Amino acid sequence: MTSYHMASEREKSTRRGFIQKTSRAAGYFLLGGVAGKVLSNGGAEEMVWQVDPQKCIQCGNCATHCVLTPSASRCVHEFSMCGYCRICTGFFPTEVANLDEGAENQLCPVGAIIRRYVEEPYFEYTIDRDLCIGCARCVKGCTSYGNGSLYMQIQRDLCVNCNECSIAIVCEGKAIHRVPANKQYLPKGKQNA
Repeated sequence: MTSYHMASEREKSTRRGFIQKTSRAAGYFLLGGVAGKVLSNGGAEEMVWQVDPQKCIQCGNCATHCVLTPSASRCVHEFSMCGYCRICTGFFPTEVANLDEGAENQLCPVGAIIRRYVEEPYFEYTIDRDLCIGCARCVKGCTSYGNGSLYMQIQRDLCVNCNECSIAIVCEGKAIHRVPANKQYLPKGKQNA
């Protein structure tokens, strides 16, 4: 074999080796990128939609714009903040004609707040979550004239965690955001620990 042919064979071998090594390296690079993406998604923190009670203006859009009926956003009660008032502004309208518990004397249009006598002058108010439609009328009354122990929260066991929350789009107070699933917003008056 002539020296020209030997040089040509070496050159072909070198090119072939270079192409093989480059192809192999590109394959490893792509495989590493795909594996990295899978691992980074697997370790990503789950995010869920939630109402920030500090920003909520009780606009009523939670009840009417959720993809679920009734809404996944419901009133919750922070008992540690509650004054257990005889005249609760989350239960009764501000100008109530009579302090009886008749439907005509309640703020809640579906009777989702249960009022229970404790002792004079204290009453306990609990939310029947299955009846609550998320209208926020009680929250508005409690926030405007009370201590804010009633507030709105998205119930995670009900929420379907839409890519774009239809309530968040129309929320007048811009109070609905994604938060880590292991955290929730604190009610008004509470500080992060």
